[in-house]
Amino acid sequence: MAVKSYIEAVRDAQDLALGRDENVLIFGEDVGKNGGVFRATDGLQTKYGVDRVFNTPLAESGIGGLAIGLASQGFRPIMEIQFFGFVYETMDSIAGQMARNRFRFNGTRQMPIVVRAPYGGGTKTPEMHADNLEGLVAQNPGLRVVMPANPADAKGLLLSAIASNDPVVFLENIHLYRSLKGEVADGYYTTPLDKAAIAREGKDVSIITYGGMTPVVLNAAESLAKEGIDAEVVDLRTVSPLDIETIGKSVEKTGRVVVAQEAQRIAGISASVMAEISERFILSLRAPIGRVSAPDTVYPFAQAENDWMANADDVIAKVKEVVNYD
Repeated sequence: MAVKSYIEAVRDAQDLALGRDENVLIFGEDVGKNGGVFRATDGLQTKYGVDRVFNTPLAESGIGGLAIGLASQGFRPIMEIQFFGFVYETMDSIAGQMARNRFRFNGTRQMPIVVRAPYGGGTKTPEMHADNLEGLVAQNPGLRVVMPANPADAKGLLLSAIASNDPVVFLENIHLYRSLKGEVADGYYTTPLDKAAIAREGKDVSIITYGGMTPVVLNAAESLAKEGIDAEVVDLRTVSPLDIETIGKSVEKTGRVVVAQEAQRIAGISASVMAEISERFILSLRAPIGRVSAPDTVYPFAQAENDWMANADDVIAKVKEVVNYD
């Protein structure tokens, strides 16, 4: 087992998938010789050739259409959208075609496509490069939406996504790419899709989160522990479909809940989590559900990013509010 960065884990997973199955292909803007804007595919074209790892024109709609055509012919495409803020250009391919084809063809056709894309703030990217748009795709039946929060999950979940016969939108947090390292098992392994993880055990309050917000919440939980508040942290990992069973067990255990996301209050998937808890587990709640998010504005320019994004202090304040509710 080696210590790897988040981006190294993503690259390792793609390398293993290419070596394991000749039908796996990788394509997108600058993924070939340059290895992608974040070097997530660095060296893979040299290793596997230009027929399996190749550049596309700067046209996301064309990338999506190519993935659908290749999937219909037995390939397993990994298409990269350079930044998820550009997903609007290919939403018809993703939501109008990939998500519907299994139903449309009565289960006789598969769409084993992985849509890889970076997202998230904290690195001062230009406009439309940091947007958190997971809610946009999570509201489309027929798609899985996966957002790993650590290197081990980044590798295991990506390998599961590539092996899936359903389309998976796989979102990678930009800030975590090189800021977060952790132990990652060697060789091929998979982490189950549709299954949340208990990132930290606790008894006083459940903090339900995902993606780039998970390390922020874990830091907040450690600070809360010093003040006598034992927080359980649930990392959703797959945000669509939700792992209702794991969420429910945590809610029943603690009786108090805070949902935290990097996206704006109106965006993301926190509202869906809160609704599921309210419908299914309301009798277990001892306080109203708290929510931590960014404000409902367009993502700001870099100068205001730090003030705009939710942070550990915001999580701590909301947890205290929920824990101290009478």
